[in-house]
Amino acid sequence: MHAPHHRGRKRRVIAAAAAASLAGPLLLVASATPASAAPDPGKKGEQLARKLVRQTSAEGAMMHLRAFQQIAKLKDGNRAAGAEGHTWSAKYAGTLLDLAGYKVTYQHFDFVYTETLAERLTVLTPERAELPIKVMTYTRSTPEGGTEAAVAAVPVDADGTTGCTAEDFASDDFTGKIALIQRGGCTFAEKQAAAADAGAVGAIIYNNVDGELNGTLGDAAAGRIPTGGLSKEHGEALAAKVAQGTVTVNLEVRELQETRTTPNVIAETRGGDPDNVVMFGAHLDSVTEGPGINDNASGSAGILEAALQLAKADKKGKHTNKVRFALWSAEELGLQGAEHYVANLSQAERDKIALYLNFDMIASPNYGLFVYDGDDSDGVGAGPGPEGSAQLEHAINTFMRSQGHEPRGTDFTGRSDYGPFIEVGIPSGGTFTGAEGVKTAEEAALWGGKAGAAYDECYHLKCDDLGNVSVKALDINVDVIANAVGTYAWDTGSLDDEVPFESTKGTAGSGGGLHDHDHRPTS
Repeated sequence: MHAPHHRGRKRRVIAAAAAASLAGPLLLVASATPASAAPDPGKKGEQLARKLVRQTSAEGAMMHLRAFQQIAKLKDGNRAAGAEGHTWSAKYAGTLLDLAGYKVTYQHFDFVYTETLAERLTVLTPERAELPIKVMTYTRSTPEGGTEAAVAAVPVDADGTTGCTAEDFASDDFTGKIALIQRGGCTFAEKQAAAADAGAVGAIIYNNVDGELNGTLGDAAAGRIPTGGLSKEHGEALAAKVAQGTVTVNLEVRELQETRTTPNVIAETRGGDPDNVVMFGAHLDSVTEGPGINDNASGSAGILEAALQLAKADKKGKHTNKVRFALWSAEELGLQGAEHYVANLSQAERDKIALYLNFDMIASPNYGLFVYDGDDSDGVGAGPGPEGSAQLEHAINTFMRSQGHEPRGTDFTGRSDYGPFIEVGIPSGGTFTGAEGVKTAEEAALWGGKAGAAYDECYHLKCDDLGNVSVKALDINVDVIANAVGTYAWDTGSLDDEVPFESTKGTAGSGGGLHDHDHRPTS
């Protein structure tokens, strides 16, 4: 039998132990009288988990996806934070959760809303060409019509830290020029700031892995010069031209920026121990370019459907732990909703959160089955999550394998809403099915789909609609959510268990961290 796992409650445990020792003689006397055994939370969790997995389905989640699609259709084609599409999405989810009996809170906060006005890069000499550049969120804007200047390329360092320090810009005169910088080694904000210090009037940062580069400078105050992102293919080709002689371009990146208010939707069970809270979250907002059905109506729909089924399956709310569901806003602008939530918790409130599980993009059409690498057994990128994260990873892997699916690890890059929880030491985990990263041949052999193509070719685009969803991937991940909700609603004792070191390094999926959500000012 697993006892409920309470983080940050050592004093209470010690006090309880002392009280138990004093009560010993009384218990010996009372033992002669038969008493009904206390329920085993581990077994109750298993029972509820099985029930929720049976009742929670992709069909139910798809109903919510259709609703979010319709909202976007009625509201300018998107559900971005600060726009009516997100406000309606929040009201839709919050109303259903309220009717199901949850205590629902709309946590409003101010943020800087952004909207792309122009993103264009035209090579003027030696040969005219149009390159598909992407605005870096929170960039400074060029004048309307763009800025015309020569391109100066920052030499590529062997250690992958190109363009991070003043020394990197010493090889050329960047004054009045547009700096061309390879990704890697430091944040996008730091790269464009270093370029600005060197006298550059703009920055183009190109990817160091295949795929387009959708990035953010982190916040509006960080933007120093107009900055855009370019794919590895186009960036390397442009750098090769610069090496041969003078290249002039016209760079136009313009972005609307204004302060708006947006809500997180927080719903929690009315029963359960308020000192031992299990949290499940997903971001509800989309980018302004499209309806965001895979990214991330899919995760939100999975969370919403599991919450509604929990309310039906456990109507009396007898489960041991308080269950809290969160649908975050402004994730696409730097995890602002989750960061606001965590920053406004007292240390005592943070200590009460036993775990946080995050579900972001769980229905990619060319999907992978990725589980966040809580123990860093893959040895890719960031280190392990806080103590307990390895157990969360192991539990998800175990469940998925019991259903006949083979998951692989993905790195805690800090680019989704688990980031703020990890930063304050809360055990975290979750699943992800891939963004603009490219599926390998090994992964295609393991999961099906198309090798050499992005997991989601509509990532951050208008075509991220109902036609951009794998119902199979959605169903697999909805079951993961349901199983976790049922299990941890009753029992978090497994967070103290020893688990095997599960490395997937060198196998399909070990590169799953290359999803590069880039909602933070990542390198």
